[in-house]
Amino acid sequence: MKGIFIFFYLSIFLVLFLRETESAQLQSNGIYIVYMGASVSSKGNPRNDHDQLLSSFMKRKKNAVIHSYSNGFAGFAAYLTEDEAKSIAQRPGVVSVFPDPVLQLHTTHSWDFLRYQTAVEVDSKPRSTSDSFSNGTDTIIGILDTGIWPESESFSDEDMGPIPSRWKGTCMEGHDFTSLSCNRKLIGARYYEEPGSSNTGASGTPRDKNGHGTHVASTAAGIPVKGASYYGLAEGTAKGGSPGSRIAMYRVCTPDGCRGSDILKAVDDAIADGIDVLSMSLGASAALEQEFSVDPIAIGAFHAVEKGIIVVCSAGNDGPDSGTAVNIAPWILTVAATTIDRDFESDVVLGGNKVIKGGGINFADIQKSPVYPLIYGSSAKPIHTLDDSEARNCNPGSFQDDQVKGKIILCESKDDDYSAENKFESLKKQGAIGMILINDNERAVASSFGSSPVAVVTEEDGAQILSYINSTRNPVATILPTVVVPKYKPAPVVPYFSSRGPSFSTQNLLKPDIAAPGVAIVAAWPGNDTKVVVSGKGPPLYYVLSGTSMACPHVSGVAATVKSLHPSWTPSAIKSAIMTSAIQTNNLEAPITTNSGSKATPYDIGAGEVRTPGPLQPGLVYETEITDYLQYLCYTGYNITKINQIASSLPANFSCPTESDSDSISNMNYPSIAISNLKQKETKKVIRTVTNVDQDESIYTALVDAPSGVEVEVEPNKLQFTKNSKKVTYQVTFRQTSSAKEDMFGSITWTNGKYKVRSPFVVAISNDSQ
Repeated sequence: MKGIFIFFYLSIFLVLFLRETESAQLQSNGIYIVYMGASVSSKGNPRNDHDQLLSSFMKRKKNAVIHSYSNGFAGFAAYLTEDEAKSIAQRPGVVSVFPDPVLQLHTTHSWDFLRYQTAVEVDSKPRSTSDSFSNGTDTIIGILDTGIWPESESFSDEDMGPIPSRWKGTCMEGHDFTSLSCNRKLIGARYYEEPGSSNTGASGTPRDKNGHGTHVASTAAGIPVKGASYYGLAEGTAKGGSPGSRIAMYRVCTPDGCRGSDILKAVDDAIADGIDVLSMSLGASAALEQEFSVDPIAIGAFHAVEKGIIVVCSAGNDGPDSGTAVNIAPWILTVAATTIDRDFESDVVLGGNKVIKGGGINFADIQKSPVYPLIYGSSAKPIHTLDDSEARNCNPGSFQDDQVKGKIILCESKDDDYSAENKFESLKKQGAIGMILINDNERAVASSFGSSPVAVVTEEDGAQILSYINSTRNPVATILPTVVVPKYKPAPVVPYFSSRGPSFSTQNLLKPDIAAPGVAIVAAWPGNDTKVVVSGKGPPLYYVLSGTSMACPHVSGVAATVKSLHPSWTPSAIKSAIMTSAIQTNNLEAPITTNSGSKATPYDIGAGEVRTPGPLQPGLVYETEITDYLQYLCYTGYNITKINQIASSLPANFSCPTESDSDSISNMNYPSIAISNLKQKETKKVIRTVTNVDQDESIYTALVDAPSGVEVEVEPNKLQFTKNSKKVTYQVTFRQTSSAKEDMFGSITWTNGKYKVRSPFVVAISNDSQ
């Protein structure tokens, strides 16, 4: 675990502080989760079968039960043998029994950038604390993460009113954490772990020993803090998206990961505690591909949404490959990551004072003039090395000391065997002065190298440096300390790491849903963390992190603000408001692009980049009912018996269609549209219903942006709303008119002149049409 908090390591795996393989994720240490669905019967009575099964089991195995779930859903987690698990799975009332999986953890200026992007004037003067509390006042954001550092100024309760009376939670005491650690801002804190846990560094307390949870919590709901910075870089007023919201922290993650059984217990508690928004910056790896009955996040989120709680989750950090997004259940608001208009620049100066604009964060104190010998890793390879790839990548053990001592080394980054930190630590021990790393992807992510003279350059700039080395008898260079470049363009950009659609389970549901800032976000940090200290300085109170983990709380903060202004809105209405008001252009007034320069598609950013004011007045919303989600389960293979166990209540006439397939998912009343397997000349239709949440009398007209090769017809193309007609249904017909080689994207926008309500769509082609 050495070096786990160093930012470059985090930027490579983007705050996945464990590199869990699929097999490791499934390792349960003998713990199984017994999921029994709703905590009440279809008639609203407590589940007797849950109590009976749990009581019977505890009589046989007294200390085997880890958690019991009974607030939002029924079940328990316990030490079981494989045979016991199989036997319990056959018991009446049991939906599934599965090994306890270990899941992963997947700011300041970012909020101003979002406001700037949406053409809203930003006051350059810091807002007063009291003014900021108008956003999200008295909503409660529950956060499942690594814990919290309560002493951070971001969690001060100055000028906050009494804790909402509906709050039923607690502030658990633990090691170095008392009931006084909570206040009117941080109103609750819990922690979860196995009995006899050996994680002494994080056990027995809600206190954050990692930093991730503190960072996430302050991004979502931190109060404004003037003069916040990372050792002077990116200085400004740090503030969360919903500074008036209350925070409830549920520490479910330790250095060993985030156990599914703990996640379920935390969600169960959060439902009973009375939260409004549930924010989870964690999930499985893309390789795991968990379906509903064995996915703790999907299970917990479903029951939270049943209780009126909106659930926001990160999409994962397994990009840029397609089909890597996780947390893709339709009742979850799934968030991808984007950049903001700020660059951390660490320049390389070559002989002749030629400047190459590098990236990354370093506070190096070396000569500003190019006086240090510069060599290419490959040219320093030992004679006995047959394959020079090790030397080109500067992997540890590739060089003799005298080959690199006193020099700056130009290194490639073509493999994942070693992090940049590992490479430079090895070079530093051999006497090297600094390192220049060639990597297009990492150039766009501000990795922190502390006091080390390290810079990251693009392949194009790396080729320039190599050309200089080859054309000069005595090449020299230096690496300058980092400066911040404001108003950087283009932004936003989708970083390489952000997980992409389409959904691995079905192409008839578009995921991710939305994108938000997730690169080089400055937010609160534990005040005693010496692992990220720059030489000669104290621990930073604010730190820089990247990942969809950072994007998720941005959306959670927006959701809390919408909830505070529209307390009666359902989770799906809030999700719809956020999605249909998103933007698709950057600060060059051009389409948002990916890190490779290609135009971003809904597989990259969902509906687009989240806006801050737009969701507050969306005009129309798509309300996805719980019955829509239950039909989704029907379409994915669940029968009515299982669904009756899962749902807390079913309409009297609810049934699974006798004949259905995944194509039926396209008809779920969702804010986006996904059509799969469309063949040439074939026609497919979907139905949507919108609800007017603005003025009584209004007429909306449809604007269709269709790609070449697909004919899209909306009927009717005008929607009229009256005082007595708040809901209107329309139909969309898709017809492929010519052959296509890849999936196609477009949008349908309803406008009344005041609002634009936009739904992206994807048409996934059939293999037969290629």
